[in-house]
Amino acid sequence: MSVREEFDEWAADGRDKGMEDRHWHTAKHALARMPVEAGDTVLDLGCGSGYAGRALRDTKGAGRVYGLDGAPEMARNAAGYTEDPQVGYLVGDFGYLPFETDSIDHAFTMEAFYYSADPHRTLEEVARVLRPGGTFSCAVNYYEENVHSHGWQDNISVDMTRWTHEQYRNAFRDAGLYVAEQDTIPDLETEIPDESAFPTEGWETREAMVERYREYGTLLTVGVAP
Repeated sequence: MSVREEFDEWAADGRDKGMEDRHWHTAKHALARMPVEAGDTVLDLGCGSGYAGRALRDTKGAGRVYGLDGAPEMARNAAGYTEDPQVGYLVGDFGYLPFETDSIDHAFTMEAFYYSADPHRTLEEVARVLRPGGTFSCAVNYYEENVHSHGWQDNISVDMTRWTHEQYRNAFRDAGLYVAEQDTIPDLETEIPDESAFPTEGWETREAMVERYREYGTLLTVGVAP
């Protein structure tokens, strides 16, 4: 099944809003770090329900915001969640971004980069469309050091790329982006039951659940265009 088919199904089932609820725990912290200034043009890759771009409009006064998704139903749903004329959604391929060179001030992606068919090409495209000094904030929960994420590939028909911290840094640099920062953002909001509740349907031990959310959390890599 293609990315388009997979996530069209998710959108049709209303799972786009569920993704938003789960991702917001750490996404809001990544968005808060972005050096977006009033009027800046922002691109949200793999936008899903479009919550990230709308948040940047509300909190930082971003100018034109584009949300790009590979699934038409996701883009259609996202458009239905706002009446803001400065926010637009389109269907596109991460490897061929439909934007002019040096046309985007900042780009963001949350839990979508690893679905790219060619992640190196995606980074090259991001570097191309960013204006000098523009930033790319890439947030993922599915990464090598997060051992609790490794089984996710078994639950989805789309191939996923699982990189280490170092592989992300190296790939950003290979694409021509300076690595400004990289760290993990813990999820402090997902409720973790008392020890007496374990094992649960999803977790054998409370220690593993604590490790997944409080220690590993979301890996954020930030690149800057020269």
